[in-house]
Amino acid sequence: MKILVAVTYYSPYVSGLTIYSERIAKAWAARGHDVTVLTSWHDRSLPREEIRDGVKIIRCPIWLRISKGAVMPSFWFYALTKIGEYDVVNIHLPQFDAAWAALTAKLSKTFSVLTYHCDLVMPSGFINRVANNVVLWMNRMAGKLADRVVAYTEDYAAYSFFLPEFKSKQAIIQPPVELPDVSDAAAKEFADEMNPDGFGPIIGMACRLAEDKGAEILLDALPAIVAKYPKACVYFAGPYDNVLGERPYYLRLKARFDEMIAANHWRFLGSLTPADMAKFYRMIDVLTMPSLNRTDSFGLVQIEAMMNGKPVVASNLPGIRVSVTRHGMGRICEIGSGDDLAVKLLEVLDEKKDYQDKTNAIRAYYSPDHVAALYEDMLRENGIE
Repeated sequence: MKILVAVTYYSPYVSGLTIYSERIAKAWAARGHDVTVLTSWHDRSLPREEIRDGVKIIRCPIWLRISKGAVMPSFWFYALTKIGEYDVVNIHLPQFDAAWAALTAKLSKTFSVLTYHCDLVMPSGFINRVANNVVLWMNRMAGKLADRVVAYTEDYAAYSFFLPEFKSKQAIIQPPVELPDVSDAAAKEFADEMNPDGFGPIIGMACRLAEDKGAEILLDALPAIVAKYPKACVYFAGPYDNVLGERPYYLRLKARFDEMIAANHWRFLGSLTPADMAKFYRMIDVLTMPSLNRTDSFGLVQIEAMMNGKPVVASNLPGIRVSVTRHGMGRICEIGSGDDLAVKLLEVLDEKKDYQDKTNAIRAYYSPDHVAALYEDMLRENGIE
């Protein structure tokens, strides 16, 4: 099949949505499909076009940024003139250009599949509110025009602002998750380098620093944790000080971060390679995901941690809570409560459970090849070979 993947941001931009789109594109290419990614030229140091991991990437110049959205006339032109050459277009939502991509697919009789990652909940402010409403309208139009809509979990689909409207077109397919294997020696070398003073227990948080991720809830929880474990430390893996659209949030919390860093209770690691992320999960004792709203719908990092036998404490949000309950590895905490987050983290840390017996089954269930095959099954059911 010739597959076009339409997504606003793509690797090396880091978010759950971009990681998903990269994994599924690479998996389809590895399974013999002709895959092209149409995305933004968000970083001018990247080539306009390249082939990476068997996937052709076409980056469109950004004419105007509206909050995190991108206005790209060349994206619209490519969709108008080229979508008819593809068998399938996979449109990742939320996306400003989703309705246009779905419309051109409809007009050209190209089968369209929306992959719906999350409800969009933008930070406060007039521009963000306008952007939020525009994207919601675009998403809804795309949903009406698309042939199928893929959601991660039934839990999130039931509570979403968007998905119940398109239940008749819906398919539930788990997201693709993978990490490279690393040796015990490499994991130990990484831990020795990152934690030479032997701090612990180590609480991991893996994401970009953004307002919806709830880093301040973990800051609220830390005093109670440190009272019991004086050498406890948070290791934050991901971009933090210059995240697109999130700089004011970082600056608002900077004094609190600095205080915890000075006391050896917080450490920013920055963006890590996939191999180093695998070592990161081996190093931590527990991962936490104290998300605050529906912008998070699942949390791929939860599965990455569980693949390495590490439990998770996650917010009681639709979709987010599924991994912990499905795999029985961790606790669910109240949304926005530092006190409850502390209680649940301490319960997990005190248990010291070994979950290595679950890791192989989890890796197989979420492998990109398996997920790509599930998409193919769905397409075959609709007459697309």
